[in-house]
Amino acid sequence: MFCITSINNKNFIMKKQKNDVLLKKLSWEEFNKLSPGKKIKFYESKGRIFDALYSQQFSRPLLEKLFAIATKIRFIAKEKPGLDWLQSLLSNKRAMLYFVQPSTRTFVSFQSACFILGMRVSEIRSTSTSSELKGETPEDTIRTFSSYVDLIVMRHFLEGMVEKSAWLLNNTKRPVRIINGGSGRDQHPTQALLDLYTLNYSFLMRGGIDNKKIAMVGDLKRGRTVRSLTYLLKHYKNIEIIYISPEYLKIEDDIKNFLKKNKMKYKETDDLQTALKYADAVYMTRIQDEYDINNESKDIDYTRFHLKYENLKLMKKDAIIMHPLPRRAEIDTAIDNDDRAMYWRQERNGMWIRAALIAYMFAIEDIILNFGENYSLKR
Repeated sequence: MFCITSINNKNFIMKKQKNDVLLKKLSWEEFNKLSPGKKIKFYESKGRIFDALYSQQFSRPLLEKLFAIATKIRFIAKEKPGLDWLQSLLSNKRAMLYFVQPSTRTFVSFQSACFILGMRVSEIRSTSTSSELKGETPEDTIRTFSSYVDLIVMRHFLEGMVEKSAWLLNNTKRPVRIINGGSGRDQHPTQALLDLYTLNYSFLMRGGIDNKKIAMVGDLKRGRTVRSLTYLLKHYKNIEIIYISPEYLKIEDDIKNFLKKNKMKYKETDDLQTALKYADAVYMTRIQDEYDINNESKDIDYTRFHLKYENLKLMKKDAIIMHPLPRRAEIDTAIDNDDRAMYWRQERNGMWIRAALIAYMFAIEDIILNFGENYSLKR
């Protein structure tokens, strides 16, 4: 049995190495045409995620592990001795936050996550402050960053640019970990992680996320958060997603094909008030008019997709309200103090789950999870 297992492991390693060599021979244009399933292994190292680029990289066991790490970090960081200990774990590592698309929450939560783990952080918030203003290509900019840091967290206005950067560095002699902090209209995987962590926390006493109805409301066509969250909900049993939007902003066909392929139940409607009666979670989004081509958003009546204070009486008493933020008028501020409003906790959860992801990517999760068993703090 030992010999057979050893042979199987060796064959698996050889097959993976051969596949990696073949993938590295592809041009970016050829590589980019592959489905995420065929590319996932390319963004792994030693059996774990090396570049966190899209939601399809996360399995349910990994999600549950990340939730456990996040909760443990949250607990340890409550006291100064615990936070001091956490900040010793990656004090020899450096991170670059390369955010050339506007961001408040994602930037600050990643910055805070790095600080919690002791990383030194540099930042660039605009191409106008880098040599791209002088004509340097984004690819050369990324290679420059890789000379100085161990992690790049990247948010870019161009779809696919974050993945292209990871592909580029993985084909060099100095690959550096990259996390997707938002890539055009494409995906926002760490937002989906914090959304799922919030759902998990909220439903702990109700059997978890399984068997829940999730309503997603608003600009579903251009909202990358609903795309990434949909991908992750695949891992839960008997989930039903209710997509609620104006006709022009309906969820796109690639997501519908994904839902059908994975036998996930879903409905589409423009009737928010009826859907509110059945939803366990209501995920509100703003209109993404920054992606307008001809100012088309001005012709859409978005007010029918606003959650008003008087709508609360339609909802279940134990339902929750979420929003990836920023919001405009789609959630009445009078709702903020309702016990079902989880969007401010959801925002805070971003810091903890992003710290957990970084800890996992640098393989220090066991040290954190075993904290208290083999380490005692002197007070």
